[in-house]
Amino acid sequence: MARAEYPQPVGDLIDQLKRLPGVGPRSAERMALWLLQSSKAQPNGLAESIQNAAVAVTSCPQCGFFATLEGCSVCSDQDRDSGKLCLVEQATDVLPIERSGAFKGLYHCLGGKLSPLDNVGPDDLRIEQLLKRLSSLAGVEIILALSSDVEGEATANYLTDLLAGYDCQISRLAQGLPAGGILEHADALTVSRAFEGRR
Repeated sequence: MARAEYPQPVGDLIDQLKRLPGVGPRSAERMALWLLQSSKAQPNGLAESIQNAAVAVTSCPQCGFFATLEGCSVCSDQDRDSGKLCLVEQATDVLPIERSGAFKGLYHCLGGKLSPLDNVGPDDLRIEQLLKRLSSLAGVEIILALSSDVEGEATANYLTDLLAGYDCQISRLAQGLPAGGILEHADALTVSRAFEGRR
């Protein structure tokens, strides 16, 4: 006797949901069934939102944050303090800093951190774009808001050495972020204290 199975389209949906970070087979199955059976689900709206975001959202050519054709919300904000430039690893690291309310300057997303084991070197990061920006930001304070793990420390040390000849002051986030912690997972109070204690 043949075993009952989901129709192919359901199986395909489950397979796609399993590709999401942190979603295992059972969770993917529950989400797929909810999308197909719940009166609250709007699968067409979800699919349309995903497609629209994939087409419309890109990286800001200047800072690397999320942007559309109109630009990004940070670079287009005239009230930002252009005398401060916060370097972060990923675009997602901007959001916890913004939620903390501790920083009103500009950002530069590196697109990762140095990791020789993963074959990520300086040329793989947005360092060249950073150096171009510095030509128009004389006397800026650069705040290194990088993870405190080994790769984050290596990246911070590399950038400190690289920027030594530029007209800028370099500081780092201090207490508040735990050793080995990732900025993306820090709460607003932790990020705020880290900015207050930077050196």
